[in-house]
Amino acid sequence: MSDSSILVTGATGKTGSRVAANLMQRGFDVRAVSRKSAVRFDWDDASTWQAALQGVRAVYIVHPGLGFDGATEQVGDFARAAAAAGVKKAVLASTPDDGSEFSQAMRAAEHHIVNAGLDLTSLRLRWFFQNFSEDFLLQSVRSGELRLPAGSGKEAFVDADDIAEVAVAALTDERHNGRQYDLTGPCLLSFAEVAQEITSGAQHPLSYVSLDPATYVAEQVAQQVPEEWAYSFSVLYQDIANNKLAQVSGDVEAVLGKPARDFSTFVSAMGKAGVWR
Repeated sequence: MSDSSILVTGATGKTGSRVAANLMQRGFDVRAVSRKSAVRFDWDDASTWQAALQGVRAVYIVHPGLGFDGATEQVGDFARAAAAAGVKKAVLASTPDDGSEFSQAMRAAEHHIVNAGLDLTSLRLRWFFQNFSEDFLLQSVRSGELRLPAGSGKEAFVDADDIAEVAVAALTDERHNGRQYDLTGPCLLSFAEVAQEITSGAQHPLSYVSLDPATYVAEQVAQQVPEEWAYSFSVLYQDIANNKLAQVSGDVEAVLGKPARDFSTFVSAMGKAGVWR
């Protein structure tokens, strides 16, 4: 549909893989990159950037370390390299603005992209449904017990498929330039409610045990999780416990013209697929 490509970074991740597949299904020329792709891309190796950016007009940016030391500057360097290569727009996988140092780093990355001269659409994401089916909570669900320091707080979990559809819209339609979208599911859920949904909707018994942060970190370290990672996740869970982002947005429906997918539909599909057996 165009003589130029759309670059998708993080192409093996939950959103990047879906964005790339969605674009290809619609007939767009897609360059999906990672450290192991044919055109290799590595955030820590700037010498890989130029080949990835050649002939590209738009880029989906997923940086695995965004919000941590050095990553913001890497995104800025990449945005300047992209602009120099002729890229016009960027869609960034970001997080909501909650006033924390982490979100301030996200805002700094957004500013770097805009200052480089790219049209930016920022997707401010919440926890994915797929964390329970494809990622770090999968084994806990399969074991039948979620042991987390999230208290009774609630989160507006969102489907990665909705995120991908919004990203594709932003990459291919100039009406989304300069916009920030807060992407959530249609309702707030606590982890106890998540466990109840999976128990009833997938016929997979699951309980939720609320831990204090120190116990959670100790249990994770005992399971060979690096202490730094365990502590970082404990902070994220405590944000949920404190209802720091317990708000639902209508941005998914505003962009796509249809309601955000609900968790019960996701659970039913995963149950039928046997993901949690």
